[in-house]
Parts: sequence; structure tokens; C-alpha cells
Amino acid sequence: MSPLIALLIRDMRLATRAGGGAPMGAFFFLILVTLVPFALGPDLALLARIGPAILWLGALLASLLALDRLFVTDYEDGSLDLLMTGRMPLELVVAAKALAHWLTTGLPLVVIAPLLGLMLNIEMQAMGAVALTLLAGTPALTFIGLIGAALSVALRRGGLLLAVLVLPLTIPVLIFGVSAANAAIVGPVPFGAPFTILCALSLASLVVGPVAAAAALRHGLE
Repeated sequence: MSPLIALLIRDMRLATRAGGGAPMGAFFFLILVTLVPFALGPDLALLARIGPAILWLGALLASLLALDRLFVTDYEDGSLDLLMTGRMPLELVVAAKALAHWLTTGLPLVVIAPLLGLMLNIEMQAMGAVALTLLAGTPALTFIGLIGAALSVALRRGGLLLAVLVLPLTIPVLIFGVSAANAAIVGPVPFGAPFTILCALSLASLVVGPVAAAAALRHGLE
């Protein structure tokens, strides 16, 4: 397990450096949520009603910002070839890289979401449930994006193709994430049903994402 831990730490360090993409995702999330109240005006009831959707859209778009660099840097310097021919299973390698992406990009969004929820007039008690939906759903965004990053790694203008590939696949996560968050705020749908489906989507993506991404890398680069 030590090579995987070393790979995880390495990718986290690269992501948090200048130009790594992780700080940019957090700043984008902050800017998006800050601008929406200015665009909608001082209607606090409207902000509270659409606040969960704004937070989820911001988290989705922010997670996409760093996905295009998930494999490209390793592909350009040749280290991806070493990882593919090494003794570690490629599925575990890409899973470790995806985990590093979530820890540096997705988890900070969950941490700062309650503070930004105050700008959207979301009550603190309800904001805890919204943050819980983000904690359960953002891994699915990362591991679904992992597949798109693997498919577009060797293509020019791969970042644009990545968004086209990934965004349609994230629609179920977005639907049930917003549904669970709205259920915690206004109801009348119980919180448990959409939240359980959201957790199931994340667990399914944890299994399918690394396998599909490894297959895409083998097919596209070998």
C-alpha cells in the first residue's frame, strides 16, 4: 500500500501548488455563489428556495475545473507510462489519483459550503443537511469525471471534450443531490429517499469509475 499512499500524497501536493487547479476550484465556487445574490436581487425567500441548487451547480462546475489536469500532467512528462507499466494495478492507481482530486477539490467545497449558505439565506440547521448531501455526492462527481479525464487525456482541447462527456453523466447526481437538499429545507419529500439514492450513486461510481478509466487509458495509450 505504500506506493499508493506515496502517489496520493504526490498528487495532493501537485494539486495544491500554484496552477494545480485545487485552489482555483474553491475560488470559482466562492465567486459563483457570491455573484448569484447580486444577479437575483434582494429576494431572500427566492435565494433560500434555490440556494441548494446554486451550491450544487457551483460544486459541479468547480470540480470540473481541475479534472482536465488529472492525467494530462503525468502524460506530458511520461510518468503516466511508468504508472501503467508498474506493478500496481492501474485501477488502484487511477482510484488513488481520483481520491487525491476529491480531497483537494471536492472536500474544501463541502467545508466552505455552510459559510456560503448564509449568503443564500439558508438556515444553519438546514445547511448541515445540504453540506451532508455535498459530502455524499461530490465523490460521484469526481469518479464520474475520472472516466472523462481518461478518455480525453491524449486529445487536443481535451478540456472541452471532458465537459461534454462528463456533464450529461452527472445529471442523476445533480437531481438527487438537489432533491435531498430541498427535502431538508422545504420538504415535503422525505430526506432519506433521495439521500440514499445519492449515496448509492457515489458507491457505484467508486466501483465503476476506476475500472472504466483504467480501460480507457489502456485502449487510448497502448
